[in-house]
Amino acid sequence: MSYVDELLISDERIVRTTRDHWITLLATILLDVALSIVIIGLSVMGVIISPPWTWFGFLLLLVPLGHFLLRFIEWWYTRYIVTNRRIIQISGTVNTRVSDTSLEKVNDIVMEQSALGRLLKFGDLEIISGSESGIDVFRRIADPIGFKKDLLDQKAGLAGLNVLEERAKRVLSTEAPGAGDVPELIAELDELRQKKIITDAEFEKKKQELLDAI
Repeated sequence: MSYVDELLISDERIVRTTRDHWITLLATILLDVALSIVIIGLSVMGVIISPPWTWFGFLLLLVPLGHFLLRFIEWWYTRYIVTNRRIIQISGTVNTRVSDTSLEKVNDIVMEQSALGRLLKFGDLEIISGSESGIDVFRRIADPIGFKKDLLDQKAGLAGLNVLEERAKRVLSTEAPGAGDVPELIAELDELRQKKIITDAEFEKKKQELLDAI
């Protein structure tokens, strides 16, 4: 079981996972490539270490390589996740920081994309919520439009599920449910299942409860 799976509560599923866009690594790549070129040049010219130990200077290439690997690992382990219940932000490698916001508390989403961001599909998202943090800012994440759409779909679906559950309670508490109530509720449940708001198991369980009430 992965670390992310351990964070999920019962009946919670991951809908989308994204990271910072690769452009956030560009400065690191350029710096390390430039440093590598300098090291190679100075080694070949014997400036760093004179022949016949010139090759030893190439060991200094481990410095930019190590720097890039550390930055890449940091980038890889920083994730932004939308589930059917909340938004989860994970960062850090040795010391991991996890923050989450319930979808029910999300009040608004502000997205900003530059011309380059629209071209390369990255941008900033501000998640405005009723939580203690108030505003969570995800900067230069990949595919912010897709992330926002999935977030809003799950939030709307969660609200629809709450309404549906209230209706289902009324139907189940009625001795003789209306002929059209149960099929309609089952159809709405199936729609929520297709949107991954509820699982197949949850769908079958709630469906059976409704059928048993007839």
